[in-house]
Amino acid sequence: MPKPEKTKYSRPILEFEKPLLELYEKREKLAQIQETGKMEMTEEIKQLDKRIEVTRQQIFSGLTPTQIVQVARFIARPNTLDYIGMIFEDFIELHGDRNFADDPALVCGIANLNGRSVVVMGHNKGHSTKENLARNFGMANPEGYRKALRVMRLAERYDKPIISFVDTPGAYPGLGAEERGQAEAIAKNLREMAELTVPFVSIITGEGGSGGALGIAMGNRVLMMEFSIYSVISPSGCASILFRDAARADEAAVAMKITAKDLLELGVIDDIIKEPQGGAHNDPELSAKNIKSAILKQLEPLLPLSHRELIADRYNKFRKMGIFNE
Repeated sequence: MPKPEKTKYSRPILEFEKPLLELYEKREKLAQIQETGKMEMTEEIKQLDKRIEVTRQQIFSGLTPTQIVQVARFIARPNTLDYIGMIFEDFIELHGDRNFADDPALVCGIANLNGRSVVVMGHNKGHSTKENLARNFGMANPEGYRKALRVMRLAERYDKPIISFVDTPGAYPGLGAEERGQAEAIAKNLREMAELTVPFVSIITGEGGSGGALGIAMGNRVLMMEFSIYSVISPSGCASILFRDAARADEAAVAMKITAKDLLELGVIDDIIKEPQGGAHNDPELSAKNIKSAILKQLEPLLPLSHRELIADRYNKFRKMGIFNE
């Protein structure tokens, strides 16, 4: 996977964004000249902004599945805590699974959404190597999933809707995690989520990897950001297993149908949340605004449903996925 390239511009860029590099650096030079007051560059900057916008649109309108994987994993992409701060009010984080430890890779808490009290949870990656190490790159341990289940039960007890943000390569596969029952923790979450009596909306914001993602994603409505991915395994992992060649990851990414567009057509998700031009990292505030609108839109019809109707709604959603021959 190509690493983001650092530039003098305000943020790093991805490999396929290189056509924008010269335009970014030229704009920065014009802005510096403008700041000195020696020359008026307002019109030139406006023209250059238009060129940047057109070029960016051309690039992002034709991304391959592999390039979408790069965007979904981009370190500058907003994480769960970023979105919580921009979408909700009065967030109070809840810690610990009351059994072993707190897991910083999975954030849980209570917040207000347009005056309504809700429960919020999500995998949280970092924006630097140090932050990612502290958050274990968004890969939760069993105690993270048990913390999430504790908070989901709290939501059920007090009749609060649940909003989950999914962004993880997968559940942490370390020895300690396996010893503490990683598979059991996720499986238990799946069983319990199927029977939750409160409205539940899940959003794939970046990387939705395997059971680690599904462990907090069994919502009545499942949404995906435009440049996010959702799959049982990474393209390189799939290529290694099926083709015995990780270099065929591009081929695997196409075959796996991991993009939001593919999964909407297959009925795995319910809607796609539009991202700003250039991806969520290019305008986090607009991304958050779009997510909030999507949550409110999906949540509204779920609120009047009875407990029995919510369970049936969720059950029917997941039962109708896939094609079977009998």
